[in-house]
Amino acid sequence: MAGLRIKELVKSYGPMNVLHGVDLDVRDGEFLVLIGPSGCGKSTLLRMIAGLDDISSGELWIGDRLSNGLAPQQRNISMVFQSYALFPHMTTRKNIGFGPKIRREASGAIDAKVNKAAETLNLHAYLDRLPRQLSGGQRQRVAMGRTIVREPDLFLFDEPLSNLDAKLRVQMRTELKALHQQLKTTMVYVTHDQIEAMTMADRIVVMNGGRIEQSGTPLELYDRPVNKFVAGFLGSPAMNFIPGTLERGDGQPRMRTQEGFTIPVGDTAAKSGQEIEIGIRPEHYRLADNDEGFPYQVAVVEPTGSETHLFGTIAGIDARCVFRDRIAPEPGSQMMLTIDPAKVHVFDRKTGDRI
Repeated sequence: MAGLRIKELVKSYGPMNVLHGVDLDVRDGEFLVLIGPSGCGKSTLLRMIAGLDDISSGELWIGDRLSNGLAPQQRNISMVFQSYALFPHMTTRKNIGFGPKIRREASGAIDAKVNKAAETLNLHAYLDRLPRQLSGGQRQRVAMGRTIVREPDLFLFDEPLSNLDAKLRVQMRTELKALHQQLKTTMVYVTHDQIEAMTMADRIVVMNGGRIEQSGTPLELYDRPVNKFVAGFLGSPAMNFIPGTLERGDGQPRMRTQEGFTIPVGDTAAKSGQEIEIGIRPEHYRLADNDEGFPYQVAVVEPTGSETHLFGTIAGIDARCVFRDRIAPEPGSQMMLTIDPAKVHVFDRKTGDRI
């Protein structure tokens, strides 16, 4: 096993920079997830770690080895791609054992590694099947088995679950997390799916425009996003943002919306009269008692069984609310909502930074 250290890593294509001096340390045995929108540089960073893309400048250390100039096969890493890339004419046993065979390992050692990987991934019943006889989840497990037999210092995953249906994705998330807990090997996982990131990661790195916006545990990023981008990117349904002006006086600070009503906010460094934007997560709204609170105009009601999702507007701004109660307001009606001020996130309207 080995950790990973990245110093001022830059990737350029001619005059265009794709990564802008990325600094990142990954602890030995950590499950780190890189997340961000398409084009943010997360897959490029992963390919540079793997040695598939050249480094324009900066340093890449795998364990105690400077790895800038090392070929992929010299880095002792294994990578699982979005495509399973299995050999269609080979059984599961031969697909998993192909790498050790190419490295000319002893047949007894190969059999032991294949059996151990099959036991870890619950593949013993499928060892003699061809890829076309396997489900999508089983094929992905075979692809992971092929990486396990290498016994790498570092596992790399490039959106490995994106080809699976919703039910299989949930199952494979659990299996991948359990695999990490069993192997205790460093893993770097790229995805654009924030649910995967929140449920699997020891630490999440949010990227945007070739830069790291924030790094931390899933709950740190969810509860204390450093800016509006991170706040809006993590969470499903996404955080709602409402603009207004901060007012201070006796009691709790509050934001006055453009429609004239106020919403209480928690402790913030924002000054009275400052133009701000508050962020509220959909699950944090509550029904107000005795018509106190702020108005919510209901447009669509979506019952899911365990929750009720409402889509409507607050101060003319689109907002989604999630309630555990089975409420049934009429579309077009108005409700009064309230919010715990401590759960309101305050951002500078000009910079997007948390204040």
